[in-house]
Amino acid sequence: MIYKGRAWVFPDNIDTDVIIPARFLNTTDAKELAEHCMEDVFPGFSKKIQAGDIIVAGKNFGCGSSREHAPIAIKEAGISCVIAKSFARIFYRNAINIGLPIMESCEAVDGIKGGDELIIDTETGLIKNITSGEVFKAKPFPEFIDKIIKAGGLLNFARGGQKDV
Repeated sequence: MIYKGRAWVFPDNIDTDVIIPARFLNTTDAKELAEHCMEDVFPGFSKKIQAGDIIVAGKNFGCGSSREHAPIAIKEAGISCVIAKSFARIFYRNAINIGLPIMESCEAVDGIKGGDELIIDTETGLIKNITSGEVFKAKPFPEFIDKIIKAGGLLNFARGGQKDV
């Protein structure tokens, strides 16, 4: 799949409490979670992003608790993809389970600045920084993960690959 959007850059060790603060975990409403995505480190983040924008982060993105609310908040906020140097393993799995594309690339993270326009091809692993003209490589998804992402998440994949509408 191809994703195009503006980069929002975050540092290392963005944990799930930063992605969605614990005080909002009493809801399962994805739209409400999205409204509070990253608000403690970037007030008003959810109001400033545009559908398709991309989070770019350092090492260990999504560390902390195993709450599924974190990738749900990111995806519902309109973020199309997350690129990081590395992901906490439980966040990685939760993101795949809900159909949020995530890619690991140290060189891309080091070569992208906030506001850069990006194009990401998850099938080839190519990440192009339109702003600078640089092209980076990430490992593409294995075929089975690609199918889960394209289906919109694990439950949709198990139902026969249909995205919820």
